[in-house]
Amino acid sequence: MSNLTDLGVAAIRDGVRGGEFSARDVADAFIDAVAAAKPLNAFLVETPDHALAAAKVADDARAAGETLKPLAGVPIGMKDLFCTQGVETTAASGILKGFVPQYESTVSGNLWNAGAGMLGKLNLDQFAMGSSNETSAFGNVISPWRRPGDTAPLAPGGSSGGSSAAIAARLCPAATGTDTGGSIRQPAAFVGITGIKPTYGRCSRYGVVAFASSLDQAGPMAHDVRDCAIMLEAMAGFDPKDATSLDLPVPAWEAGLNADLRGKRVGIPKEYRVDGMPAAIEALWQHGIDWLKDAGAEIVEVSLPHTKYALPAYYIIAPAEASSNLARYDGVRYGQRVLPDGAALQDMYAATRAAGFGDEVKRRIMIGTYVLSAGFYDAYYTQAQKVRTLIARDFEQAFEQCDVLLTPTAPSAAFALGEKSADPIAMYLNDVFTVPSSLAGLPAMSVPGGVDKDGLPLGLQIIGKPLDEQGVLNAGLAIEQRAGFVARADKWW
Repeated sequence: MSNLTDLGVAAIRDGVRGGEFSARDVADAFIDAVAAAKPLNAFLVETPDHALAAAKVADDARAAGETLKPLAGVPIGMKDLFCTQGVETTAASGILKGFVPQYESTVSGNLWNAGAGMLGKLNLDQFAMGSSNETSAFGNVISPWRRPGDTAPLAPGGSSGGSSAAIAARLCPAATGTDTGGSIRQPAAFVGITGIKPTYGRCSRYGVVAFASSLDQAGPMAHDVRDCAIMLEAMAGFDPKDATSLDLPVPAWEAGLNADLRGKRVGIPKEYRVDGMPAAIEALWQHGIDWLKDAGAEIVEVSLPHTKYALPAYYIIAPAEASSNLARYDGVRYGQRVLPDGAALQDMYAATRAAGFGDEVKRRIMIGTYVLSAGFYDAYYTQAQKVRTLIARDFEQAFEQCDVLLTPTAPSAAFALGEKSADPIAMYLNDVFTVPSSLAGLPAMSVPGGVDKDGLPLGLQIIGKPLDEQGVLNAGLAIEQRAGFVARADKWW
C-alpha cells in the first residue's frame, strides 16, 4: 500500500490485527519516509533495525494466532530526552554527544513492552530548553509547513519540535514528547497535530534527562485524540524508581472516549484574553466555545487572577531547578570532557561546560544560580514558589465552577526560524497560555482547530482537573469532531 504513512496509531494497530497489511509493510514505509526527510532534521539517530525487529515480533505473533500487544505493528519516534538502552541519547546537547545509556527509561520501556517499534531518536531544543527548536546542538528542526509563496523555514515549536515535525510530515504516526512549560502543547499547535501533557506523576520521569524536576512530564503526540489516548495508556503507570510517580491504576482512556458533553461545564478564563491577541486566535477561541456548546456543554466564565504572574514565576523556578540538575554535567563521569593542557580540576569543569552547553542553556543556568544564591533565594525563588501555590489555588477554585477549561494553546501561529531567537523575552512569551497549568501539575492538551490567514495551524487548549485526563480527552474529541481539521503541510522536502 502506498498510503501507509498517512495512517495513525489506531488505524495501523487495527490494520495489522485484521491482516490488511503486515507490520513489516508499515515499518518499511515509515523507514523510507524518515530516510527521505533529512532536510527537516527531525531525527538525530535513525534506528530502522529496532522498528523492523518489533514488526517481526508482531507479524510472527499474528501468524501464530497469538493475541497481539496493544501497539503491535506501530513504529514511533522517541524524543531524544528519553534514555534508550544501547542507543545514543544526547538531549540535543554537545555535552552528552556519544553518551549511550546502559538502561532504558521507564516510558520507552513501557512502549516497547506494548509492542511499539522505534524509528529513531527525535531532535529537540537542548535539554528541552526552548520554544522553537533552535537551541539544539545538532541544528534546527524545520517545520514541514510553509507560508504561501514564502520559502522561509518555520519553527516547529519547542522543545518537542522534532516530534511535532516528524508526525506532521508523516514520518511516524506518533511520538513521545516532554512538557515542562508547554513543550508538548505548543509544538502540537504549531504543526496541526494533537498532544497531551498528563497530570504530573502519571508518567515516570525515570530515565528522562531532567530539566526542571517538579515540572517535567512525559506525554504523547499524535495525529488525533484517539491516538493520544492509546499512546498514553501504554506510557503511563506507577514506577517505584520515580519518587513522584503516582501509585494509581491506568484508566482505559481509549474505551472511555465520549464526545457527548451534556452535563459538563467548560470554563473560559477571562485573564487569558491578553492584549494584542491576534484576531485569528480570538476567532478560533470563539469557535471552540461554540463547538463545545454544540456538544452539550454549558459555558461559564471563570477567573484565574494570578495568571499574569505565572510566566515570571515559571522562569524563576524552572531555571533554578535546571541549574541544580545540570550541575552533574562536569566532564568527569560521562559525556564530553574538555581538558586544557596543564588545567586544574576547576579549569576542566569550566572548559567542559563552556564548550558543551549552548547559549540558552547557559542563560538558564546563570538565572537559576542567581535566584538560588545567598541573598536572593528568598527574594526570588521563595516568592516564585508562593506564586505557584496561588496559581494552583486559582485552578482549584475555578474547577468548583466547571469541569474543564478552554483557552488558546499559543499566542500566534508558527513563526519563522530566527524571527524571535534574538529576543529571549519574546520567545518566552510563547508559553504564556501553557505555563499556568504546568505550574499546577494539571492535565492539558492541544487540539488543532483551524488555520490563520496564511493557512498555518492554530490549536485550542483544554485544561482539566488533576487526574481527569478522560475529561480533557473527551472535550478534545468534541472539538476535533466539529473542527474537522484536515489541513496538512505540502511536501517540499
